[in-house]
Amino acid sequence: MVDYKRVKNHFKKVDPVIHQVMQDLDFAVWLKPWVKKWRLSDYFRSLSRELISQQLSTKAADAIISRWEGLFADGKVSPHQALKIADAKLRSVGMSWGKVSYIKDLAEKFLDGSLKLNKLEQMADDEVIDHLTQVKGIGPWTSEMFLIFTLGREDVFSHGDLGLRKAIIKLYRLRRVSPTRIEKIIAPWSPYKSYGSIALWHSLEK
Repeated sequence: MVDYKRVKNHFKKVDPVIHQVMQDLDFAVWLKPWVKKWRLSDYFRSLSRELISQQLSTKAADAIISRWEGLFADGKVSPHQALKIADAKLRSVGMSWGKVSYIKDLAEKFLDGSLKLNKLEQMADDEVIDHLTQVKGIGPWTSEMFLIFTLGREDVFSHGDLGLRKAIIKLYRLRRVSPTRIEKIIAPWSPYKSYGSIALWHSLEK
């Protein structure tokens, strides 16, 4: 079980700004999939959700994901069944044509063995990113979300996430922020950058 008290004590020492945000943050809600432990059979569902969520608001993404998962009669989102769904049907739930092709490519790579799912747990973060980005449409951001919310990696920060940049500007009262400045802010967070990231996203909901 994750020791959230230990995490919060760490931020109390290294970053009072983030520590303050964490006072009303329920990590268990944000990390619910992690807490219940995703199985290998859930990885396709997880990655398809991350693909669908790209460049969408949470509300829009959740609506499309709900319709997408509703296409599976038995409730089990699987690559085998995904390949049987017509492209036009996938488009009808709100996916762009690009994301339709991404989902199909993801399903194919799950089934042909291109993705070594049973080895992901043992891979370092950068190795997981390199491995997943062989799939069409999966870049660093999607891989990093998978690391945080599915594999439960604790020290991940997605430099390409616009929400994180926006939150840093807001919380630290900056006019703009450079990659160098971001790195200076988040470096002390290790080994808990993932929790700092969650706190930043949480701050945007206030």
